[in-house]
Amino acid sequence: MQLQLSFVLVILHCMDYTGCQHSSSRHRQHKQISGVSSGCQQGGCLTCSDYNGCLSCKPRFFMHLERIGMKQIGVCMTSCPPGFYGTRSPERNTCTKCRSECDSCFNKNFCTRCRTGFYLHLGKCQENCPEGLVRSDTQRECVPKCPAECELCVNSDTCTQCRQGLYQLSGRCHHVCPEDYEPNEKLMECTLQVHCEVGEWSEWSPCSKSGRTCGFKRGQETRTRQVLQHPSPFGKSCPDISEIRECLVKRRRCPGRKKNDRNDRREGRSRNNRKDKENQEGRRERKRERERQKERGTGEDAVNRNKTEHRHRRGHETELVSPVDSPIQ
Repeated sequence: MQLQLSFVLVILHCMDYTGCQHSSSRHRQHKQISGVSSGCQQGGCLTCSDYNGCLSCKPRFFMHLERIGMKQIGVCMTSCPPGFYGTRSPERNTCTKCRSECDSCFNKNFCTRCRTGFYLHLGKCQENCPEGLVRSDTQRECVPKCPAECELCVNSDTCTQCRQGLYQLSGRCHHVCPEDYEPNEKLMECTLQVHCEVGEWSEWSPCSKSGRTCGFKRGQETRTRQVLQHPSPFGKSCPDISEIRECLVKRRRCPGRKKNDRNDRREGRSRNNRKDKENQEGRRERKRERERQKERGTGEDAVNRNKTEHRHRRGHETELVSPVDSPIQ
């Protein structure tokens, strides 16, 4: 029994150290011969056997033992599979299994994901979370306990997503946005209000009237300014961007308008005379129409009176004619 155990230890020792390839053991000689077989030329194997798979790996590869039934097969991999972490040493690089509660890990003391029923906190997988944290079954982590108005949060003071109908601002959730902020329905955030900004006034324009700058005494002059920043929906609206004021100028004739002005005055007088004549003719026509209507009204009254008198006469004559009395029997 002790001899068999010693033989097993020798075999395992030879798997860890390549120097055992020169052992005079017949069993080891068989493995060395098999180790140069065509199978070792593929993958990351440096030496191998038909029964145990890879016995050693090429540089930078990790030796991973896969269990198949009652035996283990050596496999050389560029990185260790989930549930294992890699360790390097001058002799060999190996894949070591993570702690039982870890689904994946960085080393034996630092888990990166926990198995079902455990929750990750500071690299440790534990069944219960520390105070102030709650368990997340989807993330398998201990996460901060969010305020009531938060859907997601970084900690108890910082929300990353608010519940429906609330607006986020600086890690807080608001029913109504604070002063100087306005709600953004698309982002569901409180954004800073933008107020209108305008530039400086321009110089006053020349005094003008009906598009002319001469031929009058009283006119108007204007000035304008441009909008530099348009306001947001709830920002302060823009003030007036144009102004008009009355102005006085020394009356002067427009160049080249002297004859035209006389013609304009003559045409104006002619138009006024025509209008006066038309107004007088219209008044006379309206007067004649009223007289005609009055005459028609007088004639109709006479006819109506004649008809009334005729009816009265016929009624009176009917009353005077009495029926013939019948003879006395």
